[in-house]
Amino acid sequence: MRRILLIEPAYKNKYPPLGLMKISTYHKLKGDYVRFVKGCDPNIRKEKWNRIYISTLFTFYWSITLKTIRYYIRSVRVPSDVFVGGVMATLIGDDLEKETGVRVIRGLLDKPGILDEGNHCNIDYLIPDYQILQEIEYDYALKDAYLTYATRGCPNRCSFCAVHQIEPEFIHYVPIKKQIMGIDETYGQKQNLILMDNNVLASNQFERIINDICDIGFHKGAKLNGRMRIIDFNQGTDANYLTSEKMVLLAKTAIKPLRIAFDHIADKDLYISKIKLARDHGLLNLSNYVLYNYLDTPEDFYQRLRINVLLNEELGTQIYSFPMKYIPLDAKDRKYIGKNWNKKLIRGIQCILLVTRGLVTTRREFFEAAFGSTYEEFLKIVLMPEEYIIYRRKYENNGAFDWRSTYEKLSENEKNVFMTLISDNKVQKQVYSKTSSRKIKQLLTHYIIS
Repeated sequence: MRRILLIEPAYKNKYPPLGLMKISTYHKLKGDYVRFVKGCDPNIRKEKWNRIYISTLFTFYWSITLKTIRYYIRSVRVPSDVFVGGVMATLIGDDLEKETGVRVIRGLLDKPGILDEGNHCNIDYLIPDYQILQEIEYDYALKDAYLTYATRGCPNRCSFCAVHQIEPEFIHYVPIKKQIMGIDETYGQKQNLILMDNNVLASNQFERIINDICDIGFHKGAKLNGRMRIIDFNQGTDANYLTSEKMVLLAKTAIKPLRIAFDHIADKDLYISKIKLARDHGLLNLSNYVLYNYLDTPEDFYQRLRINVLLNEELGTQIYSFPMKYIPLDAKDRKYIGKNWNKKLIRGIQCILLVTRGLVTTRREFFEAAFGSTYEEFLKIVLMPEEYIIYRRKYENNGAFDWRSTYEKLSENEKNVFMTLISDNKVQKQVYSKTSSRKIKQLLTHYIIS
């Protein structure tokens, strides 16, 4: 019997580590002892393990992941007894190997013999071990949900997306009924269903997938223990594949919300037509991730948010937007700034989202209070000192009023100069010498005081 340690680094995560849960099932079937921890545990570190598995998420978690690997690396005989897999391991696995000497698993565990030579098990199809989630105090928001895939991969190869590297083959159908039944038998029924497919609408087996979803108890109006059940295609759906026929099928399920991607302002007409199509089929609860800091401009970003708010008024929908900052696929931190952006603009948006808890409300009055009623107002808000943005009421008549009054008196040329001076989000006294404008100097005073 081998001693197996499963580790998820201590970053925040609402999704349980599905890969580690399946690895746990694999080793328990082989009779091994399995333990799961989150983060760096000194007691667990003291023990000796035959093998350690560490999961990874985005590459910008490089520092915390590297710290976790190094923390436990002496708990095994040799560094190659530490197996590291997941998104980061697939995208920058060479760097992980060079820094630590661990064994990197790239891509999916979907072929025999990946973990143990000669073993014929397809680990990706195993029933995940929900029991290990009881071994830690960390509370995953979605632990009362089935986490699975009905397809794998994506036929698109978008430059901002890592799916084609992690799941290079598009698999049109993955049977989920057997897995859900196995979870029910072993761990009891789960309230909700989270499908993590990257482009389920591209499947030529979509109707079959919907039938499976309804058969396992997630048809429209389904309840469990007196509560409504929910299905969520949490990675979003591609408007390019969203036909009337597929919308009819989606409307048969307990889907909430329907997520439709809106990454580019050029997709405006297509996006609006699909929102209207959803409304026509009774799907009013919608959501999307709004990518920014990529090839877009701040104005593009603002207009996409505003379009959703106006659609809510026109159609009676409830579209919640979640702005998502673009970071390159190999970035080891979150500092990247797109060519049409700067640090101050990015930080201004983060300050707004800090107040709104990361989402953009469905109601126009609240949206305009947070983001402005025009792009010019939006720009004015994100350029304010951070305290003026976050604590809007506190500073409304104590600093922010003077700032706005002065800013509104600037000429267009002065606004451009001012934007340049504060663009790196660090304003020091030396910056005064870079302008002769009295009004700009007066504005700069607010940042230095702040």
